[in-house]
Amino acid sequence: MMAGMRWFSGFRCLPNSPNLDIMNRIEKLCVDKGLRMTDQRRVIARVLSDAIDHPDAEELYRRASAIDPHISIATVYRTVKLFEDAGILERHDFRDGRSRYEEVPESHHDHLIDVATGSVIEFRNEEIEKLQRRVAEELGFELIDHRLELYGVPKGRKPQN
Repeated sequence: MMAGMRWFSGFRCLPNSPNLDIMNRIEKLCVDKGLRMTDQRRVIARVLSDAIDHPDAEELYRRASAIDPHISIATVYRTVKLFEDAGILERHDFRDGRSRYEEVPESHHDHLIDVATGSVIEFRNEEIEKLQRRVAEELGFELIDHRLELYGVPKGRKPQN
């Protein structure tokens, strides 16, 4: 592992990297939408931009406070709400009692959630997309949006109760 690199679950942080001066995707979206960006919001935006999972607010807090120990959990909750209201973040409730977040995707995808581990797999299947449009059409609707979440466990593993 490179010196100065810290790894968190689903997240890589290079605290002393010159890349920290480069505006991340979520921060750029915030600026484009006219949101005021405090240092703490920038850290939270960076954590979200670097996330390869769908973290909840508590996990975002753990990751952000590792970078800036002055960030409070309340700041994280206010910031994700602000980003969600601005159309920058999407909130998911994957039946585990936690709201989890991801950057609003550029293209549509669905989710498969492993109920044993909570891991989330993003996927796109054109056959499913066609079937959903056909169902809506058969019922007299034009499909304008949808969200598909599949829940399961890997074959051979029993779900935890």
